[in-house]
This record gives sequence, C-alpha cells and structure tokens, in this order.
Amino acid sequence: MADLTLDLLSPAKINLFLSVTGRRPDGYHELASLMACIDLYDRIVLTYTGHDIRLACNAPGVPADESNLVYRAAALYRNAYRERRGHLPFAGLAIQLHKTIPVGAGLGGGSSNAATILKALNNQVPMPLRPAHLAALGLQLGADVPFFLHGEPALATGIGEQLAPWTGLPAYSLVVVYPGCSLATGEIYRSLNLRLTNCEKKLKGIVLNQGIFDAAVHLCNDLESVAMRRCPDIALIKKELNRLGALGALMSGSGSSVFGLFTSADEARNARLRFTAHAEWQVFQTKVIV
Repeated sequence: MADLTLDLLSPAKINLFLSVTGRRPDGYHELASLMACIDLYDRIVLTYTGHDIRLACNAPGVPADESNLVYRAAALYRNAYRERRGHLPFAGLAIQLHKTIPVGAGLGGGSSNAATILKALNNQVPMPLRPAHLAALGLQLGADVPFFLHGEPALATGIGEQLAPWTGLPAYSLVVVYPGCSLATGEIYRSLNLRLTNCEKKLKGIVLNQGIFDAAVHLCNDLESVAMRRCPDIALIKKELNRLGALGALMSGSGSSVFGLFTSADEARNARLRFTAHAEWQVFQTKVIV
C-alpha cells in the first residue's frame, strides 16, 4: 500500500430529536436521539507513506497532534489490528484534514472524521476487523462515532452507541446556521438539570414505535435551553428560520448550530439567500442523507 492515496468525505449529522433520559454513575448521560447524516462534508486525504502518523489541518485552532480524533483513530486502529492479527496494518500515514464542518457546532465533525478513518483503514486490509469490533473501537473515541460507522438514519439510545435503523425519514432540505459559538459537549451535559427536561414525554410514542417523524411535532432537544444561556443567538436563528418558512427549526446536538427543515431545495435556497441577519453567522444549504 506504499504511496496509496485515499480521498475521503466525512459527513456532518443532525439530531432531529434528542431526549436526555438519565445520568449514569460513570457520568455519561442516557439518551434517545434520531440522528441522520447530511451532505455537509469535511475532506480527508490519507496517504500510506513513511513510518509514523502525521496530520495536517487547514482549520486554525484545530490541533494537528495526538489529541486530534483523526490521529487517535489511526493510532487506535493500528494498535488494535496488530493485537488481533499479529502484524501492523500499515507502516505510516500522512493525513490532511480539510475542515468545512464548524468545530463545536453539534454537527459531529470530529466523530465523523474518526469514523471515516476507521472505515477507510479497515477497507484496505486483507482481513478486516468485524463491524462489532470496529464499533467498539469507535466508542472508545466518542459516543457518536458508532453512528457515523453505521452511516444511515438511526435511533440512538444508551449513550448513543445502541443504534436501530430508522426507515422512511424524508430527505429534508436544510438550512444550517452556525452562530460562531463553539460549545463544549461535556460542559453542556454537565449543566443540564434532568428535572427540567421535557422531550421524553413528548417523544415517548415515536421512540417506542419508531413511527413517522413529523417535524411539526417531534423536533425537540433537551440540551437547547442550556446552550441558549451560553449562546443567545441560537434563539434568534430559530426565530429567523421559522420566519423564512421552515417546517421547524432545532439546535443540533449540544449546539450551537441550528437547522431548519424545508420541503424542497428551492425553498431552502430562498431561505439561505434571505438569511442576512448577521454577517458573522455561517449559513449552509444541505439535505438529509437517507
């Protein structure tokens, strides 16, 4: 595989609902969330070369060392494969990470990057690791990584690692707005008061029965009120998206990005073009991948 180069796309995700149902003794939170990938991508160029792992990234402030999930995913896979198969899957890698997905935005960019690396490396070896083992490796990197390995709309429960395919989700057109507030997921969860959550009761029927998702009824995120206290622009964006004709608007994940669902690409495009409230906000037109 010397000098083999792979050009990979790493998608973002949205949470169409996110209900926090409890807190475990280890500090992780139990949840129920409908997750779907969207066609907003980071690009990863991976070259098999040299004798170590080297990472470069175009985004200011994103580390290009052992703390980056891309680096950690490559190192974790190399060590796990050697343990399972008795030899190294590769000698060295040069990885270029080109970020488009905003960081700290609730869109899962880092977890997606890690999953993309795990899948790509596993696809190049003669005896790939089994999907369950790859998912276990992904969970060591982050609760959302198994979802990105799965790649299709899914109901995520547990801490996010228990996945059940969700069929029939419309391929919604989206406008995604990032207000520039980079929020730390752990901090948002630690600040959540479980006595004030309300999504579980609202979503009980659809979670149990995996019924038809209705944007007018089921958009709900228990983390939204916590994030709004740190980033008031979230509420402004939701109001603006609804004013521009969205079926509904919601913060994704632990924030701070907000998405609006539209029935067509033309409606989403018109909303994006009219979304001029704040020049510093990043606005993307995209769609759900089903």
